[in-house]
Formats: sequence, C-alpha cells, structure tokens
Amino acid sequence: MADWDKRYTEAEARLFGDRPNEYLRQIMARSDVAPASALMIGDGDGRNGAWLAAQGLAVTAVDISAVATEQARAHDAAMGVAVERITADLADWTPGTGRSWDAAFMMYLQCEAEVRHRAASIAAKALNPGGWFAAEGFAPNNTGEGELGPGDSDLLYERDEILAALGPLQEIEALNGRVRLNEGIKHQGTGWVLRLLARRP
Repeated sequence: MADWDKRYTEAEARLFGDRPNEYLRQIMARSDVAPASALMIGDGDGRNGAWLAAQGLAVTAVDISAVATEQARAHDAAMGVAVERITADLADWTPGTGRSWDAAFMMYLQCEAEVRHRAASIAAKALNPGGWFAAEGFAPNNTGEGELGPGDSDLLYERDEILAALGPLQEIEALNGRVRLNEGIKHQGTGWVLRLLARRP
C-alpha cells in the first residue's frame, strides 16, 4: 500500500487538482440520476466530495490518509460546504448500523484488488433501493509508452471483478478505453481506464 500520508504531506499542490472528476460530473448530469446523498470511497483531499456537497448532496467521505482528510476539511471550509469525513482503512471499515446512501462513487481508489472489491461490495450493500454505484480507475491494456497508470496489475480495475463484488446491482454502462486526463499534477496525460455505472434494483 502506498504511503498516502507522505504523498499528501510532500505535495506542493493538490495531487489531483481542484476540479471534480469528469466522469463524476457526467454521471451527475444524467437525467435519471438525482441522489440526495452520496458515499465517496477514497476521497483523498476532497475535490469530489466537496463538489457533490456544493450540488446539495449530503456527503460521507472515507479515506485512509489522515493528512488528506485534514486537507479536505480545510478545502471544505474554504468552499463553504459540509462533508462528513472519516479516516479509515477500507480493508476493515464498515458503515454504521442503518447507514445508507443514494449513490456511491469510487474514483481512482488505488489499493489492492481485495480491498477495492471489498469496498465496492460494502458500498453496494449500503445503497438505498434505486441507488447508483459508479467507478473509474486505470484498467489493463496500458500498452502505450508513457501512458498513465500503475505498474502493479493488482491496482488495475477489472470490469467483471467489480461487477461480481457489486452483487445484485444491474450494470448500466461499462466503458473501457483510452482517455486524456487533466486532473492536478498526478493525472496529466493519456491512460487506459474503466468507467462503470451500476444501479441497485
């Protein structure tokens, strides 16, 4: 597991920028997506959770890095939004009894596949009926020299494995291909990604 506290402490600028993830924006622009609450899985220094809160959602965000979470709280305050932020390891974190959300987002959660799939499963079970699950992450087929993406295959997103973790959720769309990212100092360039949207019946 990467030392995310160290990475966020040493960063001279926000690692993934100030703006929300583009796929997250696309999902929220859909005519059939209108959640009132959302769970952000691995929200880092808070760009996505804060943006959702600014859209009027009640947001709960979980991240392993205490440093990133404190940075996120500072950014929330600067934006004038409120986000429930939790520092926890997704290898063993579970929501409190009775907690549920209308949507769950897992954007570039960079961790071992076992932890990532557990997080997806936990999120799926915590969705309200009709709730949405969306994910984006680097996928296999990063064959181009100089493309973005981790060298460790265990960190790559596999469509079938994530769908298996989601259980009864219905796949709405799955896109696997090369995109150009412009997200802060870490995601600059092209990379092969998986974008996945699913819904609880």
